[in-house]
Amino acid sequence: MFCQENYIKTLEFAALAHKEQKTPKGLPYLAHITCVAMEVINACEKSKLDEEKANLAISCALLHDVIEDTDFTYDDIFVNFGLEVAEGVESLTKNKALGSKQEQMRDSIERLLAQPYEVQMVKLADRITNLTIPPKHWDNEKIKAYQKEASFILSCLKNSNIYLAQRLEEKIESYNQYLK
Repeated sequence: MFCQENYIKTLEFAALAHKEQKTPKGLPYLAHITCVAMEVINACEKSKLDEEKANLAISCALLHDVIEDTDFTYDDIFVNFGLEVAEGVESLTKNKALGSKQEQMRDSIERLLAQPYEVQMVKLADRITNLTIPPKHWDNEKIKAYQKEASFILSCLKNSNIYLAQRLEEKIESYNQYLK
């Protein structure tokens, strides 16, 4: 289904890139990355993606936050993983030069829509993974906005993978429990 050697190489690169970073829950950042990859691996299996497509999706899942959150660059990913993975990861990276979060999200979605479905799947998996208990400091408005943003992601990228789309739809619905 996918190449284990490629997975190990990519995971080790991501671990090196994210070093001591932590999730909002205080876990090593690798926990988030591997959860996103697990969602993608499951979707690849259920969709019976061929090895090449699965490798692209899984590599992008493991590397999706490298450019955005570390000192590593597009060029580092290109040299180590090739053009397709580098372009995929870049499309999953917010352009922080844009003013608002809404502009960043629209730009990201536009760039993702120009990518293969295998890259788009990663955005769905990332949001699935992020739709857990919201931080205590979030008020109802922030929770609703995050849920609405997830619905926007789903509406734009749902055709990339039926299994991830269904899973994200369920997570969005269950997120209502956090509204006060």
